[in-house]
Amino acid sequence: MIAMGKLGGLEMTAGSDLDLIMIYNADRGADVSDGAKPLGVSQYYSRLTQRLISALSAPTAEGVLYEVDMRLRPSGSQGPVAANFESFMTYHAESSWTWEKLALTRARVICGSSDLKLQLEGAIRQALCARRDREKTFTDVLEMRKLMLKEHGRGGVWDIKRVRGGLVEVEFVAQALQLVHASAMPDILATNSMVALRRAVAAGVLDQRDGQALLDACMLYHRLTQVLRLCVSDDYQPATSPAGLNRIVASAAATPDILTAEALLADTQSQVTSIFDRLIGPAD
Repeated sequence: MIAMGKLGGLEMTAGSDLDLIMIYNADRGADVSDGAKPLGVSQYYSRLTQRLISALSAPTAEGVLYEVDMRLRPSGSQGPVAANFESFMTYHAESSWTWEKLALTRARVICGSSDLKLQLEGAIRQALCARRDREKTFTDVLEMRKLMLKEHGRGGVWDIKRVRGGLVEVEFVAQALQLVHASAMPDILATNSMVALRRAVAAGVLDQRDGQALLDACMLYHRLTQVLRLCVSDDYQPATSPAGLNRIVASAAATPDILTAEALLADTQSQVTSIFDRLIGPAD
């Protein structure tokens, strides 16, 4: 089982779903299971994966435990829910798109047999350390960001994830730097965004001032996201929110009041926008 996204990066917030990829590796010559009702290998692991998803996402009296997202698997929603190890390796070596490689920087093998776990970790590292064209990678990242802005709009200052200079752009910088430098500096790889940024600074591929600004932004965004996920079900609007909630949000931002928190957030987003546009390219 490979954890992806926030789970892979150890960055989950309240309400986060589980991004998972299931990989299996059958013995050579093993065509079917050996139970009373034999199943083909791919069918066996597909059913096993579906049962796991059902167990994790089953509704209970207290609500659903987790939503499970399997769309980061090879070929996305069109591919099988459980992937063969060899097909997984081949896909990421030959067919995966840049956005899938970005997602792979957060892949963390969380359970499985020790042999397969080591094989998977090696295959992921090999895929990420492949030599790639810096300009093309950054161009692809920029096009993805532009597409996101076109589809979702710029958002307001409290749309912490998707707004210009928001969390998405911090993560894109951390992931893109890993992709273009991992072939020469494999130790730059890290599933956690903040660890990746620190390693990029240590490796000299990210200016220390820019790195600190991105780290500060990441910490601010995570603190605010945790509070808002717990307390707000719709878009957060300070002007129409209870005074008590605004005090909690301001406290999460380490500011004396909500107006100061909003100003800090806007300034932080402006800094991240400037860094993203300078390193990756202007997104608007």
